[in-house]
Order: sequence, then structure tokens, then C-alpha cells
Amino acid sequence: MSNIIILGGGSAGWMTAATLIKMYPDKNITLIESPHTPTVGVGESTLGQINKWLDLLGIKDEDFMPHTDASYKLSIRFEDFYKKQDGGFHYPFGRPFEENLTWGKQNWFVKKYFDKKIKNNDYANFINPNMSLVNNNTIFKNTKNQLNGFDFKRDTAYHFDATKFGTWLKDNYCIPKGVKHIVEDIKNIKTNKEGIVSLNGYKADLYFDCTGFKSILMNKIGAKFKNYSDLLPNNKAWATRVPYKDKEKQLEPFTNCTAIENGWVWNIPSWERIGTGYVYSDKYVSDKKALKEFKNHLDNKGHDYSKSTFKNIEMRVGRFDEIFYKNVCAIGLSAGFIEPLESNGLLSVHEFLINLLDVFERHDTITQYDRDCFNQKCGLFFDKFTDFVSEHYAFSQRKDTKYWQDISNKSFLKLAKSDSVFKDMAVRYDMLNENDYFNSGFGEHYITTGMNLYSKTNKNIATSGFDLYNITLENNDRNRLVKKWNSVAKKQFTLLKFLTKNIHK
Repeated sequence: MSNIIILGGGSAGWMTAATLIKMYPDKNITLIESPHTPTVGVGESTLGQINKWLDLLGIKDEDFMPHTDASYKLSIRFEDFYKKQDGGFHYPFGRPFEENLTWGKQNWFVKKYFDKKIKNNDYANFINPNMSLVNNNTIFKNTKNQLNGFDFKRDTAYHFDATKFGTWLKDNYCIPKGVKHIVEDIKNIKTNKEGIVSLNGYKADLYFDCTGFKSILMNKIGAKFKNYSDLLPNNKAWATRVPYKDKEKQLEPFTNCTAIENGWVWNIPSWERIGTGYVYSDKYVSDKKALKEFKNHLDNKGHDYSKSTFKNIEMRVGRFDEIFYKNVCAIGLSAGFIEPLESNGLLSVHEFLINLLDVFERHDTITQYDRDCFNQKCGLFFDKFTDFVSEHYAFSQRKDTKYWQDISNKSFLKLAKSDSVFKDMAVRYDMLNENDYFNSGFGEHYITTGMNLYSKTNKNIATSGFDLYNITLENNDRNRLVKKWNSVAKKQFTLLKFLTKNIHK
């Protein structure tokens, strides 16, 4: 275990190298990458879990953000997924603030039951103080706890250029700490029954496959891939970058996802430009027509793409049955990919790397038991997140194209790969407040509410009269608190001014 080779650069390769050199500085770590293979990176939107990985490595925002076109992110917005012109809804980061709510999140459902005019997107505003920042396009560190429960470090994620992030890690973290860097095409791969023997003569005890969708090492040793295209419809993407027209307004603290004819479009506002792309299925639309649909969407949003370059990406949806197989561990796209929805591109990278540290606990060798534990933990995480992403399609009521019609007729419950919210859907009308999908870890309550999917429990509470008087009083108090949150948020710097003052000086 003293010699480790990572094949492939990019964000996955250099994040792997950074993790290993930080935790095991005594090991010989070498990263080999081809001079001719471009990275997939087209901009990246992250989730809050990345903060745990950054803290583990001792990397501060001020270290990498100025060099990676980075901005802050507080939420993900979904537009037209439920129905066309549905007004959209948010999945904000951070914990719901329920200090003054006896019935917790259920209070909003009682409020909604008695006032049908209240829109579903009011739910996030009602329970999450971070939404006041999102709605006002502002941000601050909340050092005096003016905004109840908002934790700047915990509740923020990032928009950044993934390619620049990998380069920054290489030049400012990995190589200075001792990672060896070899730029060379690998043309000679020797194997035996244990896995990889050597790459162009370079030998190691353990190999990491970070070669993207090619999965060069995993395929070479015969690892089996599990295709998830039956559950997730999309396999292609057009990606580009467009300039800001009004940066103060367009530099927003959230990723926007808009469902269109045969898929959806992401909008990622980073510091210098907006990254955008159309994720679609070539089963329903040709690449040429998809590009036309994408450009029509950009026209409708008022973007200028006259000088933009459009990149077509083919996505392999699924994962390897054993992510750690023989003496090769796959990280990033090499291990598997769901699709870009819910900003999960880098999620598996840092989560799998953190799981890997448990395997390395004994330092001396890795047994099949260690590999099995790692594979089970990573596989379950991947499968559950796959189900979570699938919910955004399963709960949709769109039927305006063949694409959406087929999705509405798909049995997601039968296709789900693991225990998930899909299993709960079968009994959703009998769910209780503290033991249902409204309290699950991935934030299903935001997605289900945005998609107009409620449990029968809420109606029972509303119509029973039990403590209805107190619930009404609590909701009135919460409405006043929401106004206070907005008042606090309006006084803060816009995201643009905050970044100018603190990061991009």
C-alpha cells in the first residue's frame, strides 16, 4: 500500500490525489494523465457536503475561490418540472427553522389546506430562513445570528469552473505536497488475476481509475457495469457558456433547472459567466433538434450566445457493480454517473473519497472484506441518490411531448434500485409527521411539496380541529417571522458585492 497510481486528471483525479497526500503523506502517490484527453468539465454546481471534504483538507474559500471562477450557492430551483408555467419551487440548503412550531413542517400544510390560493413555492419560504437571502439575491455570514439558524459555512455550496478547480488543486495543493505528476499516454497496460500489474511499466500497489466515462482500468480488468437508463431517461447534453448582461441581477445564489420539451436546462451563474446546458434523451430528439430547442430556450431567457461554443456530451448512466474491484478503485465519472440534476457531479467524488478513508484505517493491506464494505456503502449511497433524482421525473404531471408522456407512464416504483421514497409512495396517504418522506435526508419534502404531492395526514390534522387554534396562532407568528427574515436579508450585500468585497478583490 505504499505506492499508489491515479490514472486521469480533471477534478476527480486531483481531488483523489489531494485527499491521499493530505491523509497519507508518507505514501508515494503518482498521477498520470494524457496530454491529449480533455476533461468533461463544463462548469460545476456543488452541494453542501463538499464543505466536509474541504475542511478535511484544510482548504478555505479564500484559497480556491478567486482562482476557480467561484461563487456561492444557497439553493436549487426547479421550473416547469411539475407543469408548464408552474412558477417553480426551491430546494434550499440548511435546516428548516421549527423552533416555534409545535407541529413542525405540518403547520404549513394546514395553512395551505385552509387557503387554496397559497402557492406550493411558499413552503420553502415558510420553513427555511435561507430563502429570504435567495429571494433578495443577498448573502452574509450571519455572525450575530440575525437570521435564525442560518449557518454560513454549513448552508452554502459553490458554483465554480471544474477544470480550473482541478488545475488549482494540482498546482497549489497536490504537487507542493509531493504528488508526482506524469503527462503521458498510457499505451501498455499489463494485468493478471489480481488486477493491474503496470501502466507503461509504472507499478503500484493500488490504482485509481479517474478516466471519466472511458473507465479505462475498470473495463480492462473486466468490472461489470450496471446501466440505469431504465430509471433515468437522459443520456446526452449540450453545454455552453454565456456572458452576463446584468451581473448584479443574474449572479444569483442558486442553480436554476428548467424542464423543456425533451429534458431540462441548467443555469449555473459563476463569477465570470453563466454556465448552461441542455440535458436530454436522444431516444426522443436528435442532437440537431435538441440544439435548436436549447437555443430557443436561451433566446426566451434573453441570453446572448452569438460568441458561445456548444459542446455535445454523451453520458453513461449507471455505476459499476463493484466500484473497488481487484486492485482498482474508480472515482468520479469512472465509477458511475446519475445525471446532472441535483448537482451531483462532484458529490460522489468527495463522498466516495471520505468512505475510502475507512478502508485505509489499517494502513497495511486491503482485504476483500474492506472492498465489500466500501462497495456496499458507496453503492447504497449512489442508488438512493439515483432514486432521489428520479423523483423529479416520477412526480411530474407534464404530458406535452412524447418524452413527458412516457415518463408519466413509467413505473418508477418497480424500477427503483433501493429502499427509497418510491417505496413510501405506496402508503403515502397514511404517513405520520415524524416518520415520513417529509423528514428524509435528501430533502424530499421540498420536491414533493413543489410537485403538489402531500400526505393524507395533513388533511386529517386540518379537519380534526385538534389544536387548530394554536396552530393558527403559530402560523401567524411564523408569517411575522418570515417578514423579519426578509427585512434582515434586504439589508445585506448583494451576492455580487459580497464576492467583490470578500473573494474576488
